[in-house]
Formats: sequence, structure tokens, C-alpha cells
Amino acid sequence: MPKDTSMHDVKLLSDKIKGIRIAMMTTEEADGTLRSRPMATQDVEFDGSLWFFTQAETPKVEQVEQHSKVNISYAKPDDNLFVSVSGTAELVRDRKKIDEYWKPLYKTWFPNGKEDPQLALLKVNVESAEYWDVPAGKMGGIFSAVKGLTGGGKDVVGEDVKMDLQ
Repeated sequence: MPKDTSMHDVKLLSDKIKGIRIAMMTTEEADGTLRSRPMATQDVEFDGSLWFFTQAETPKVEQVEQHSKVNISYAKPDDNLFVSVSGTAELVRDRKKIDEYWKPLYKTWFPNGKEDPQLALLKVNVESAEYWDVPAGKMGGIFSAVKGLTGGGKDVVGEDVKMDLQ
């Protein structure tokens, strides 16, 4: 894929998820069961990787170590925007990164603070993403539904865009 296209997709995805603080991260257990949990995305310049604080010894980290493929879902329901991100996760114990991304508010979830030896980051290297963006508000939703029904389910107003970030 040409570099210009993937850089455009990085910018596009960054614009879509900007300001959405909580996402749902889905991992796979050893038996194939999928597990999702809310995670706070770090508010840093998106360059193709997403960052999340975690404790190093948790089920999600064990799952990532067994099956590194994850999905991150973002939603802005008031704007009718939904984003699904696929990538590969890895545990990062870089103390400089932890210091860089740490905010005092995080002590609520990590009471031992940024010096806790179990505190780590999950880095998700984004490989692809898809978003659905439909007209906001009741009238936009009604228009989309009516157009979809009258068009036999085709040409629903809104976008379904796939992005490749590799």
C-alpha cells in the first residue's frame, strides 16, 4: 500500500477517535472465548499506535501474550459515529513512557501510583480500522432509515469506511 494512503488513514482515524476517552478492548482467551473491557485511551498524538495503562499481571495481559490480536471499539452515539480498530497488542514496561503518559487522576485505578512495579502499558499497533458515520440527530437517523427501506436496504445515507494502516 502506498505510504501516502496509510498516512492519510492514520490522520483520518486520529480525527475519528479524538476525544473518545473510553474504548472497549476485546481479547481472546485460550479457549477462544472473546472478552471485552473498558479501557482509557491515552491522550497522545496518534501515530498508528494506541496506548492503555494496565497492571502487568492481569487476565487481559495473559490473553494478549497468548493471542496478540485485539479489537478496540470506540463510539460517539450522540454523533452516530462508531469505530472498530484491529491490531496487535504488546505489553510495554518502559518507565519513561509510563512517566510521560501518567496523570494524577490514574491513581484512582492504580492506587500504588506510577512507581508501582506492576504498572505497565498495553501498546496496540493498529493494522486496520473501519468506521460508520451516519447523519447525526433524529432527522438524520429517520432519513437514513426511510432511505434504506425505500431503496431495498441500499444507498443508506452515511459512510462505512475501511482503512489499512500498515
